[in-house]
Amino acid sequence: CHTFQRTFSLWIFGLLFISLSGAHGLSQFPENFVVAKRSDSTPVTLTCSTKTTGHITWKLDGEVIDVDSGDYFQHNSSILTVSEVDTPTLGEYSCWRGEEMLSSTYLLLEAEEEEELGLDSLLQIAHKLFLFTDSLLSCRAKSYDCVFSCNWTNSGYELVRLGLGQDCSEGEKSCHWVSSNNLLSDGAFQFEVSHSLSPYTEESTMLVITAEAIADFSILRRTTQFYLRDIIEPDSPQIVRCQEMGQDLNVTIDPPSSWSTPLSFFSLEHQIEYVLKDNGKTELSSSPLIPKSISKLRVRSRDPLVLSAWSQWTPWKNVITGKKKLCKCKNRTKFCCSELPPGYLDHCKNRKKKKKKKNGGKNVKQNPTSQ
Repeated sequence: CHTFQRTFSLWIFGLLFISLSGAHGLSQFPENFVVAKRSDSTPVTLTCSTKTTGHITWKLDGEVIDVDSGDYFQHNSSILTVSEVDTPTLGEYSCWRGEEMLSSTYLLLEAEEEEELGLDSLLQIAHKLFLFTDSLLSCRAKSYDCVFSCNWTNSGYELVRLGLGQDCSEGEKSCHWVSSNNLLSDGAFQFEVSHSLSPYTEESTMLVITAEAIADFSILRRTTQFYLRDIIEPDSPQIVRCQEMGQDLNVTIDPPSSWSTPLSFFSLEHQIEYVLKDNGKTELSSSPLIPKSISKLRVRSRDPLVLSAWSQWTPWKNVITGKKKLCKCKNRTKFCCSELPPGYLDHCKNRKKKKKKKNGGKNVKQNPTSQ
């Protein structure tokens, strides 16, 4: 019961803080910041970066701090001690000598697990208020090339950045952070991350990804690790043609243009889903040879060596067999047909012109209601 009251109070307090201080949100990650826990009773120490001596004035978000009040702050030369970390003491601290700013740093609050996930009975409320989810970061590689993408799925944060490597998970200055300029329609952040793994050797080291997200002077850190092979998900393949072979169709499928080459080394297996004409039943095939008496099909692919995730299905394509309807095959995006003889589409154009001329220069469509 006490946990419920504390969590709910934090949510309400957070909402009030957001409404009152939204104008003070950060537009980019600060170069210098200190992260503190709300539950930590240890005071936070901030140091002014200066090599000279003399009187120093501290400011919080541009306002001079009254260190003599003794409520939250203690001042000893170039060191400022913050005794209590809470909403009023979060923000940008700067130290000044006269009109010259010597240095600045931000004091941020570490997002607590309890605030972040809430209680089981309040998960729905938590989702509405903070959009917290259990899976905040998802990554995908279209191939074994040197780039993969990650999505930060929580739209409740103003700033998000990713770092690859142990130095990022340990918060080292040497970390190369990647920011996102691609905000998806659902409010998620999308990142492109480069790596140096060789696609021709077996992986022995996991990729370590660290995400940092800021909202209203609170910061959330997530670190996850995986092998590149674990996040492989090819783009959808391409259906090239459906060649008649007796009572069967031989479906030719090309890998997506984003897939790694050579194909002799980076193989793909394909799965075909098709609908039978006679009974409308849907079936699957791992062979390119399927029954000819089908109405439509679609395909997907995966890496068979690591049993990667399947790609998304291609759009359905209607299947045309025989010679009567082959003129429809000029629209390859909607129809799957046999390879057309040379000049066949020109023959279709000429036949259409003759039909149009016969109808007096117009394509006459009879209105069934007038009959």
